[in-house]
Amino acid sequence: MVKISRALISVSDKTGIVDFARELKRFGVEIISTGGTAKALRDAGIDVREVSEVTKFPEMMDGRIKTLHPRIHGALLGLRDNEGHLAAMREHGIEPIDMVVVNLYPFEQTIAREGVALEEAIEQIDIGGPAMIRSAAKNFASVAVVPDTRHYDFIIHEMTQHGGGLTLELRQKLALDAFERTGAYDGAISGYLNDLESENHPIEIQPDSLEDSDVLDLKKTADLRYGENPHQKAALYKLIRPFRADQSLQAESGIANAEVISGKEMSFNNYVDADAAWQLVCDFDDLACAIIKHTNPAGVALGTSPAEAYRKALACDPVSAFGGIVAFNASVDEAAARAVTEIFIEVLIAPDYDEAALEILKAKKNLRVLRSGTAGTNEGLEYKQISGGMLVQTRDTHRLQREDLKVVSKRAPSEKQIDDLLFAWTVCKHTKSNAIVYVRDRQTVGVGAGQMSRVDSVKIGAMRAQLPTAGSVLASDAFFPFRDGLDEAAKHGITAVIQPGGSVRDAEVIAAADEHDLAMVFTGVRHFKH
Repeated sequence: MVKISRALISVSDKTGIVDFARELKRFGVEIISTGGTAKALRDAGIDVREVSEVTKFPEMMDGRIKTLHPRIHGALLGLRDNEGHLAAMREHGIEPIDMVVVNLYPFEQTIAREGVALEEAIEQIDIGGPAMIRSAAKNFASVAVVPDTRHYDFIIHEMTQHGGGLTLELRQKLALDAFERTGAYDGAISGYLNDLESENHPIEIQPDSLEDSDVLDLKKTADLRYGENPHQKAALYKLIRPFRADQSLQAESGIANAEVISGKEMSFNNYVDADAAWQLVCDFDDLACAIIKHTNPAGVALGTSPAEAYRKALACDPVSAFGGIVAFNASVDEAAARAVTEIFIEVLIAPDYDEAALEILKAKKNLRVLRSGTAGTNEGLEYKQISGGMLVQTRDTHRLQREDLKVVSKRAPSEKQIDDLLFAWTVCKHTKSNAIVYVRDRQTVGVGAGQMSRVDSVKIGAMRAQLPTAGSVLASDAFFPFRDGLDEAAKHGITAVIQPGGSVRDAEVIAAADEHDLAMVFTGVRHFKH
């Protein structure tokens, strides 16, 4: 147990600091303070001692030099059970400090503002604050470090329980919080300067570079009602600023950064499904709409207007669309808003909305309306947690082009079939494996997703089709291991097939395509999605 007798308080965020300092005084704690913090405490009638009085050295260089002094850091770093340290402290008039209450200059908030000047950002890089936090945290055996306003009430509670003292267990926990805070702070600075370097001196980014170590800087932005299931806790964390330059765009876009304009609060599953819908429509340059249910597409279509794209997507599976997630890659107008609100939809995502559309959408109190910003795909890495570790891979940003297709059948696909095949391939990329997608006129006809057998996915996609499958094309996310899948698809009237190829039985499958008079193209790449 360490009794708190002397505390140094120097905070940028002064939320709650007056009440906290007043409580410390109740325990007889002497308070040392600096600049604006000292003024705020004095104005509240709290007696404080200036740092300059302790150091015998004035603040200078606009406050850049004030706590970087042996009488401050010696007071924090000195080991209280080391006679040599204690002798040095006595010799040089260093009085021990038992608590440091410091939060840092608002660097992250400053660089988040649009158009902030480099000089302004640099001035918000705190030097003395992190130095004191790290000194106090290193010596948590004797010193308590308080880097966050959220700690105040708990610390006073603990001091009340222990007669003005704090336990070693608590001091160690505070030290951990402190090092996490300074680590995140340094990461934000590093990321900002890295982005500046990339802008001023462009270099070829290697997004497929998997480093020996990686750091993610996450900040909680919301507590969610519960997780995937009601018995699980959950929260939303925003990726503040990754260390890697090739990830920088991810910190500024995506569903985690979308504005919730109206409707109920988002749930864990809402965010997961919304992200799946948004990533799908972002893979199209033409105006697209996707309806997602449990991360799989219930319907996807292109159109000349948002309303047309939505109605075509809905026609694929209007039953599954009920309670689904709808995403557009273009601004939503009044006609699209009216169409979407004809059935119950959980979440609507789009880059923007016109005023008439918002008036209609806001009238639906249970519809969550998200403004996502500009549609587009990002390079970089994605992370999947497994027990005891993390899997990391580059994002699947591959876009198939006409010239990538290899015709392997006797019949070559028409230009219209190629359009449909490329559309089907993109939808297949966003469908859980084993994935089969039927398409006609750049509109999904049937989707078979997440089956253990590929031929079962073929059957399910046709079985669930609400539109005629005759004349459609079919996409498979991986090669057909046997001809049975193709034989089954031919029963439903398909005319062309797109698949990766690469099976030891490719010749058998190609022969089946020729027997059924189908056009077949190989992509040379697959799109497994788990």
